[in-house]
Amino acid sequence: MVSVTAQAQEDQAELAKQLNNPVASLISVPIDYNFDGGFGPNGDGEVAVLKVSPVLPFSIGDEWNLITRTIIPLIDQVDIPTAGFGESGLGDIAFSTFFSPKAPTAGGWIWGVGAIALLDTASEDELGAGKWGLGPTALALKQSGPWTVGLLTHYLQDVGGDDDRGDIDQAYFQPFTSYNVASTGTTFSLQAESTRDLDNDETSTVAIFHVAQMFTVGSQIL
Repeated sequence: MVSVTAQAQEDQAELAKQLNNPVASLISVPIDYNFDGGFGPNGDGEVAVLKVSPVLPFSIGDEWNLITRTIIPLIDQVDIPTAGFGESGLGDIAFSTFFSPKAPTAGGWIWGVGAIALLDTASEDELGAGKWGLGPTALALKQSGPWTVGLLTHYLQDVGGDDDRGDIDQAYFQPFTSYNVASTGTTFSLQAESTRDLDNDETSTVAIFHVAQMFTVGSQIL
């Protein structure tokens, strides 16, 4: 365990709060790796997705920020749709913008509203929807002590692309909560990702648990 000073602990806790806030005025590049299996007629299909999600804030006057978030998926599919098939490459990029007040509300809420665009960037047909999409997005969260609780949501509908591919008409909900242990620089996070396909009347939901650890090397927090 790395021993840190009280000031370093406070700095870690503050940085952790900003990292748990999707509309914080902080440049960051989160990288997530997800693996799933059980696809195809025999359940042998596997999908690995590496998501690189740079977040860039821009100041607009004294009271507002514009936050951009780009999700770039790198996908590796094995034995999908059946044994012997598979593709690897770039998936569809999602680009979001949020207009967010620099200061929380009187009740302590932090919020942002904007738009999300789905870009038809897949390097192979099997790795993307073959559509361009557009819709509104919003989030709200509250931070109290070590806790962060919030909800990110968007609605996405296709506005162009391959007419032979399925339509996009979906609502997305991501409730999330996290707890930061200031004395150790550890953050525990739990979130659910639920997508409602309004065109086919289907819903898919996954739960994701994260553990993040910060370290202090000299005066630098990593």
